[in-house]
Amino acid sequence: MKNFVEELRWRGMLAQIMPGAEELLQKEMVTAYLGTDPTADSLHIGHLCGIMLLRHFQRCGHKPIILVGGATGMIGDPSGKSQERNLLDTETLYHNQECIKAQVAKFLDFNGTEPNAAEMVNNYDWMKDFTFLDFARVVGKHITVNYMMAKDSVQQRLNGTARDGLSFTEFTYQLLQGYDFLHLYREKGCKMQFGGNDQWGNMTTGTELIRRTLGNETEAFAITCPLITKADGKKFGKTESGNIWLDPKRTTPYKFYQFWLNVSDDDAEKYIKIFTSLEKDVIDTLVEEHKQDPGRRVLQKRLAEEVTTMVHSKEALDAAIEASGILFGKATKDSLAKLDEQTFLDVFDGVPQYEVSKERLGQPAVELFTQDAAIFPSKGEMRKMVQGGGVSVNKEKLQQFDKPITDEDLIDGKYILVQRGKKNYFLLTVK
Repeated sequence: MKNFVEELRWRGMLAQIMPGAEELLQKEMVTAYLGTDPTADSLHIGHLCGIMLLRHFQRCGHKPIILVGGATGMIGDPSGKSQERNLLDTETLYHNQECIKAQVAKFLDFNGTEPNAAEMVNNYDWMKDFTFLDFARVVGKHITVNYMMAKDSVQQRLNGTARDGLSFTEFTYQLLQGYDFLHLYREKGCKMQFGGNDQWGNMTTGTELIRRTLGNETEAFAITCPLITKADGKKFGKTESGNIWLDPKRTTPYKFYQFWLNVSDDDAEKYIKIFTSLEKDVIDTLVEEHKQDPGRRVLQKRLAEEVTTMVHSKEALDAAIEASGILFGKATKDSLAKLDEQTFLDVFDGVPQYEVSKERLGQPAVELFTQDAAIFPSKGEMRKMVQGGGVSVNKEKLQQFDKPITDEDLIDGKYILVQRGKKNYFLLTVK
């Protein structure tokens, strides 16, 4: 079996590790958990580093548990943003949990007969009947306020980085998270917790609670992965349009594929180690090949292929690559018609768009493309370009400038794609 900590080191996925953790991992099969927030019915790529960490952990022979924070997700975490979270009803909570499990099942083996088969748990199950008196007696008496106050996450909030200070609910977050660790230690023999580096304070509270509750000889450890950033220091995974989600209904596989394809050279070299399961020698070869000819974007292409296949499927990857070729390749009207509406709109996101009234259908192309949509500055200019073979409608050459545009020309019942020259696209939406 591979050495898990060494695997994290060369991949750049290790931030902090408690003394003794590496020795324990080499001595026995270890159970470890990672917490995730169930406030949405999909994970986004910001969660991927932690999920990949669990994937490597299981592949190294250990047992991963993913904890859905149904209880802790209902309150704010001082190490995150200043907003407290909304209360979820039970039905929504369990719906989100099942959606998340289906996504994580692409990375982890939940169904195997091996002792290290993955599990998913929800802390709402053991917190929902846990009274405040229970909490004060079982948890509160073991951890001092001085200890809690010393945490960086708490200090940052108290020192004015958040406008509204720190609520009591958020202050107790580290105790709730610590109790999760204690519960899993008792119930499932879980000796380790994983998380992002901003969670270090909460995680060490958990190890401290276990030791103070069960005795100093107990073995409980924390390992964090670095918070992933882009080469320019900005937050990874956010785009102008928001998060890149794992759910294809929220982010199409095409858009997902394009995100990875368009990362910088420096980021591609870092991300291919973190977000794929490729072996070191394969990655080293790809890095060298990329350096020989960066213009071919070898790293970005392999990264995009690996992650898209892992999160979606090989079929989704092939469709994303085909869709990517539509702007520059020799696509046909059929290939446009094969795209679902959202992917079609994603492919042509950013091109000039016009709305045309449905009553205008039946008009000659020259009328629609000069008066209803300013694709050509004049009818004469359009006539000249059509005669030179430089105008296409839905990827088919327009033979006559005065050809009527009818509802038969509509893609998905409402779109017309006009191409002027090789690179200039215009999208008409008929309403």
